[in-house]
Amino acid sequence: MNRQLTTFLGFMAGWIGRRQQLVIDYLLEENRVLKEQFDATGKKLRLTNAQRRNLAIKGRKLRWTQLMQYANLVKPETLYAWHRRFVQLKYTAKTKVKTAGQSRMAAIRELCLKFAVENTGWGYGRIQGALSNIGYTISRTTVGNILRAAGIEPSPDRGKESNWKRFIRTHLSVISVADFLTTEVWTLRGLVRYHTFFVMNLARREVHIAHIDCQVNGQVMAQVARNLTDAEDGFLKGMEYFICDHDALYTHQFRNTLKSAGVDVIQTSVGYPEQNGYAESFVSSIKRECLDRLIFFGEKSLRKAVSEFVKHYHGERNHQGLNNQIPFPQAPRTKGCDGLIVKSERLGGLLNYYHRVPDPDEPPENREEVPEAA
Repeated sequence: MNRQLTTFLGFMAGWIGRRQQLVIDYLLEENRVLKEQFDATGKKLRLTNAQRRNLAIKGRKLRWTQLMQYANLVKPETLYAWHRRFVQLKYTAKTKVKTAGQSRMAAIRELCLKFAVENTGWGYGRIQGALSNIGYTISRTTVGNILRAAGIEPSPDRGKESNWKRFIRTHLSVISVADFLTTEVWTLRGLVRYHTFFVMNLARREVHIAHIDCQVNGQVMAQVARNLTDAEDGFLKGMEYFICDHDALYTHQFRNTLKSAGVDVIQTSVGYPEQNGYAESFVSSIKRECLDRLIFFGEKSLRKAVSEFVKHYHGERNHQGLNNQIPFPQAPRTKGCDGLIVKSERLGGLLNYYHRVPDPDEPPENREEVPEAA
């Protein structure tokens, strides 16, 4: 009985195998006919990504010799290349193609957030009107949904809150910042640490070196405060805010002197130097570009280096915060690329500035005058 069953199963397996082979032979012949028709017409087979993916998955399960025998539409190398690409796409970020409507809505969302952040007093209706002025028509409900999704509160509550960045931007023309920087100087007594105290006018990016000495105390700082607030030529004339850190040298007398001259002293939070970022940026620049690259012998050499850098900082150095412009340009400039290029050196070539000298034969109307400092 078992032998008969085994014989029957073997017969059925052989019969099924022959039937499958017949189906495979038919499909192969059908693929060859289709391929010959495409080749005859000169057309290329256009497959979608889904079709390529399915062929790659199915083909990857077969051995190379089987693909060489059965693959007619594409080469085995192509199937393997498709498979590798689809595997890579699984583990890489996919770029979604935005439709025109999605791109338009993204632009509206960005403008809504921009208007709300820059104008704390604007409500939903005001933002809706501002958008209509530039060609975007949406409802007040949509404006509200966009702001709520971004965590921005309505106008009355939004206006009550302020941040440091907005304060700086709003009062830029009446703010000055200050800080100390230290430098090691060789003297007859050995290595001595000198303190340089500077004040900066934010709107003009003008730096004033208020004091350089190895001895700085409350009395010295009190005199510095009187010099800064002098009614005739004090550097803080017209200023309303003075931003500094919590250094002990900003004594009670120092702050009272500034306050009596109408300048409010704002001390940044402890551990947040970024609140005095403009002053910190100047300290970083002067150290990186000048002081850290020199060895100083005596106070005079330090004063000269600081003075030369400040001149370079004002009249020869481009400032990214001022649209890459020079705050107080001194060298003449010409339009276009005509004229002789001249190099100006400071501190033996440590600080360089390149500019063009106007051609004396060029008509005066083609020369660009140096703008006066704002």
